Amino acid sequence: MAKKFGLGNGLDSLLGSSAKEDEPAKTENSFQSVKTNLPAGIEQDEFGKLWINPELLRPNPYQPRQEFDPEQLKELSDSIKENGVIQPVTIEDAKDGTFYIIAGERRTRASRLAGLEKIPVQLSAFSDQKKLEVALIENIQRADLNPVEEARAYYKLMELGGLKQEEVAQKVGKNRATVANAIRLLKLPEDIQNALVSGQITAGHARALLMVKDKMNMHILFGKIVGQGLSVHQTEVMASEINNPQPKIKKNDGAKSLTRDPDLIDVETQLIQKLGTKVQIKGSYEKGSIEISYFSKDDFNRLFDFINH
Repeated sequence: MAKKFGLGNGLDSLLGSSAKEDEPAKTENSFQSVKTNLPAGIEQDEFGKLWINPELLRPNPYQPRQEFDPEQLKELSDSIKENGVIQPVTIEDAKDGTFYIIAGERRTRASRLAGLEKIPVQLSAFSDQKKLEVALIENIQRADLNPVEEARAYYKLMELGGLKQEEVAQKVGKNRATVANAIRLLKLPEDIQNALVSGQITAGHARALLMVKDKMNMHILFGKIVGQGLSVHQTEVMASEINNPQPKIKKNDGAKSLTRDPDLIDVETQLIQKLGTKVQIKGSYEKGSIEISYFSKDDFNRLFDFINH
């Protein structure tokens, strides 16, 4: 069974280090040996501490975090200018004159912004799976990942290690339901995932959208969330109504469905997303009609204002 790393000490357990930001400074006499055969680019001071130019550091290839808030980086940079980098950045030798950041990419970016020519580091080696585990746990501890980044990281961890959701949950100190709900977000269409990343919709909205079985109806509801500012509860109610519509009287006119122009279907989909409601294009590019549906007085007024704007 996979070993559990709680968020309180998970990163230190993975790194094999007990270094803390408030750890008392070591004295020269506390170091009994000096590292030898260090890779080119790494320096060691008289206390045994390792230093490197941050320009030699490259991002962890399994770093799940893609977004770094510029304002928060500036704040950290100002702190580093005043106090230095207190906790070493964990790195791995890439054997080509550069080094991978295993934990501490935010500190590295802020150090570059502060103009530092060298920062403290801890040199280690990790498997691909461990690189992802370390980066994932570090970001979760700091609540730095958006929902989609977190979901992709869980899924990648499952792939790399051949792990089940329960095992991933143990490694990152989460319960299985949290990991399962996160991974479900990857079933959303890419444009809706992007809206979740940008903050247009919340994770609650996203989970409600996942209730909708039909992709076209999902996009219609998504348009309503963005266009009408639906709450999570309103979205859940509408999702349930979409999945369980009132029965309609079937027309039996014997007409056969014709193959539709794929370009018209694409235009129809774009209109659905733009208007946030059901749209049907009947006919061809040469002749036909566009039918726009509304489901309440407010919906009618919203569409009228949009078209009349």
